[in-house]
Amino acid sequence: MSERMSSRRGANQQAPSFLQQRRAWQAHHRQVARDSLIRLRQRPLGTLMTLFAIAVALVLPATLWLLLGGAQVLDRNLEDTAQLTVYLSPSLEEASAREVADKVRQRADVGHVELITAAEGLHQFQASLDLGDALQGLDHNPLPASLVVQPVTRTPEAVAALAMQLRQVNGVDEASADMQWLERLKQLTRLGQRIVLAFGALFALGVLLIVGNTIRLAVENRRDEIEVVTLIGATHAFVRRPFLYSGAWLGLGGGMLALVLLAVGMGWLSSPLSALASSYGTDWELPGLGFEGSLLLLVCSTVLGWLGAWIAVGRHLARMRPR
Repeated sequence: MSERMSSRRGANQQAPSFLQQRRAWQAHHRQVARDSLIRLRQRPLGTLMTLFAIAVALVLPATLWLLLGGAQVLDRNLEDTAQLTVYLSPSLEEASAREVADKVRQRADVGHVELITAAEGLHQFQASLDLGDALQGLDHNPLPASLVVQPVTRTPEAVAALAMQLRQVNGVDEASADMQWLERLKQLTRLGQRIVLAFGALFALGVLLIVGNTIRLAVENRRDEIEVVTLIGATHAFVRRPFLYSGAWLGLGGGMLALVLLAVGMGWLSSPLSALASSYGTDWELPGLGFEGSLLLLVCSTVLGWLGAWIAVGRHLARMRPR
């Protein structure tokens, strides 16, 4: 009985020991995180310069990404307005033109059809060029009736296929859809995606170098302290921990500053860009990062700062030898 009771006491004593170690580990992390932040605040000028360098490195690819996202939205809007202009034979009477319009309207791949008679086409032509009654003296109307067709599927491939089929309809002289510029815009968007990814990788490397250089200087300044704690048995994880927190703080601060710069820059550019889009008859606004995009930027900047500190400290710990 006494042996069982003593074994239970031993088990009960081991459980608190594990909990105490875990609490001590958590307390040490909190203390190191707080101390590393205090050390950064003690060097305000150097820390601020590092934060601005990180923010600029993050702002440039983020701005390119926002512009690319805006171009993709504009691309989709332009694709939604894709339409066909079907020119009917000049010899068709108005009643026959309406029959052709009804025939085209019955197709499953056609969403909307608007008939523009020859007289309406001439009136619109005069109004667009501000010619007044200058064309009233013509012996006959040279413009044929036409159909404005909005397809159901508005991709360039589907619109081109529909135009080819409509050319086979009796009474149709020509069906045109200028979709080449939209296809070029799509190709430019794909090229822009690769450019943004390339610049993002380069500037991410820049953040690693900025944080790594800052942490390298901090390691050199605390070299004697590191050697002392290493001699008394401190592990590399213990030595590395405060520098990792410093790198994470720098990355987080640089990301927050980048969000501020992005907000200021987007507000400064939004008005002229909206005015430019309005001049082309398009309602387009420069998109923002939003909550998810901002959170992703902060996470990426923090991870980059932590990774840069890890690489810098690891290299110096491998080279460091007690004197």
